[in-house]
Amino acid sequence: MQLFDNIRISVALVTRNRPESLERTLTSIRDQDVQPWEVVVSDDSDEEHTEPTKQLAERYNCKYVRGPQRGLYANRNHAALACNGTHMRTMDDDHEFPPGHFAASRNAVKRDPTSVWTIAEKRPQTSRLHRPGQLNLRGYPVTPSDHQDSRAIADGSTIYPRRLFEDGILFVEDFKMGPVYLEYGSRIHRLGVRIRELRDTHVFHHLEDREITDAERHLAARFFTMMAHALVHDPSWRAVAMMACKMAQQVVEKRSRAVRAIRDACTSLRSNWQVVARKRPIEWNT
Repeated sequence: MQLFDNIRISVALVTRNRPESLERTLTSIRDQDVQPWEVVVSDDSDEEHTEPTKQLAERYNCKYVRGPQRGLYANRNHAALACNGTHMRTMDDDHEFPPGHFAASRNAVKRDPTSVWTIAEKRPQTSRLHRPGQLNLRGYPVTPSDHQDSRAIADGSTIYPRRLFEDGILFVEDFKMGPVYLEYGSRIHRLGVRIRELRDTHVFHHLEDREITDAERHLAARFFTMMAHALVHDPSWRAVAMMACKMAQQVVEKRSRAVRAIRDACTSLRSNWQVVARKRPIEWNT
């Protein structure tokens, strides 16, 4: 396929206010025997962290861009569109990598360049492997039955053909955080993209316990994801019934907060309908 005759994997690394953690990630990248074609650092930091982050990016020979300051998914889109490779690998600023990570990534993409490749992660203090999950009817990630053809997405460690983003298939940006990446997995799967798990490597994720600062918007993001899946990506009466039951349960427990979250999710689905409900397939050869 002419579009992928010369595989070039770009890294789309998003960061915010964590230069120390970012340096650990960049060091781990540059310690790899096989290097990515380019590393783009998209910086959503507050002003006091901007200059240290920029200097780090330049020291590690990365392309530095200022982020859009509208949340995680807007920054993911921004970083992806700043990449110039044939493929784009999402990355967060709290990752490290075992030896051979980018060699395994390159080999997988060469084997199957039109698929999306997801990568499992480990916490540094444990040996348990956390494998990418796909959306279930209750709005949570679950392990797919077939890891080589699923809807599963690893939010910060997935390799995409850049063609998806060039073709306007972007993350919904209405929510700064939350499980919106699960909607993206369901969407591209419906459009005929095969999603596979790369079993030859993993990511070490230095996950920090962070307080959810806007629980209502986080709940709205979950409702939005459930609605998009049940009404568009895999519609069925059972899916709609499960969604309605989950929302009703949340209204009983959280009352007005859940009602507002449902309203916000409906508003987001309406405003992003053209993106979410797209039917036109991806044209790989253009």
